[in-house]
Amino acid sequence: MTDATDGARGAESSSAGNPGEGGGNSAYGTKPFKRSRSHFADRVTADGRDGWPVEAGRYRLVVSRACPWASRALVSRRLLGLEDAISLAVADPIQDDRSWRFTLDPDGRDPVLGIRYLAEAYDARERDYPGGVSVPALVDVPSGRLVTNDYQQLTLDLATEWKELHRPGAPDLYPEARRDEIDEVMDGVYRDLNNGVYRAGFADTQEVYEEAYEDVFRRLAWMSRRLERQRYLVGDSLTEADIRAFTTLVRFDAVYHGHFKCNKHKLAEDPVLWAYARDLFQTPGFGDTVDFGHIKRHYYGVHRGINPTGIVPRGPEPLSAWLSPHHREELGGSPFGEGTPPGPVPATEAVPPVRRG
Repeated sequence: MTDATDGARGAESSSAGNPGEGGGNSAYGTKPFKRSRSHFADRVTADGRDGWPVEAGRYRLVVSRACPWASRALVSRRLLGLEDAISLAVADPIQDDRSWRFTLDPDGRDPVLGIRYLAEAYDARERDYPGGVSVPALVDVPSGRLVTNDYQQLTLDLATEWKELHRPGAPDLYPEARRDEIDEVMDGVYRDLNNGVYRAGFADTQEVYEEAYEDVFRRLAWMSRRLERQRYLVGDSLTEADIRAFTTLVRFDAVYHGHFKCNKHKLAEDPVLWAYARDLFQTPGFGDTVDFGHIKRHYYGVHRGINPTGIVPRGPEPLSAWLSPHHREELGGSPFGEGTPPGPVPATEAVPPVRRG
């Protein structure tokens, strides 16, 4: 996720208004919002075929807790128990002209990589790379070089290529027997919902906005119908499809409903989706990675093309509502299948309660 304009390294200006999140840069202002593919698409695999073998302690995951694409990796890493194998760096939700920065750390430097800006890891990989600096980013600690910013493939590889380092009882988030169905569900959710809210929020014409708006709520209605009779999107336990849906749903009322003008109704006004989202939020590995403070500060403070004043709204007041009973267990299924929940959040990675609510 980056809010850089095409060809720029830094935060969005009020005149540009372009969030090239997740996959790099996106054109905005003269044509509809379009998300680019990740430029650095190397994979960390069990056999190391791209030159990057799975190895405990070698890689550092750089995220922003504001970013839905990075949040996928946060949830997957927790569910699979990879906290000890892949260390975590959390960027400031507010960027400057060099984009994601480590101002949350002492002396403004990441304590493992020793850098002030994620852009330095990009430069170590490709000097003068002209694209945006996006998260999630996986960085090789020994060399300080970016390995991948391919947010679509990264979590699939965590679920499959990193299996030898999964915790005992980790769920199978991408079961081979259901991959075709999972891929089909994820494709529709990505196109119409995950990316649809951005197409609506950064539309530059009424026509483009209304088309994206309709896509968002058509997909939400489809999800609601599907989830009336089953607890999860595919099968009777958690999969990658649920993770990808959750990271948009958890942001919906806080930012997408108002800030991105996706205001046909709130998530909390759809009984099925609201219960589904609360079920996930209350599942260890989901809500304990969410930082509503970072989310609201980033969207309202950085997207000056949409919110010129930078004022961050007080509401909604989400935590007590997110923790209310959902009764989804009555549909059957089990979040971890035959596995077990992840352990407690590492103390150094816990989100302060004041920022969760």
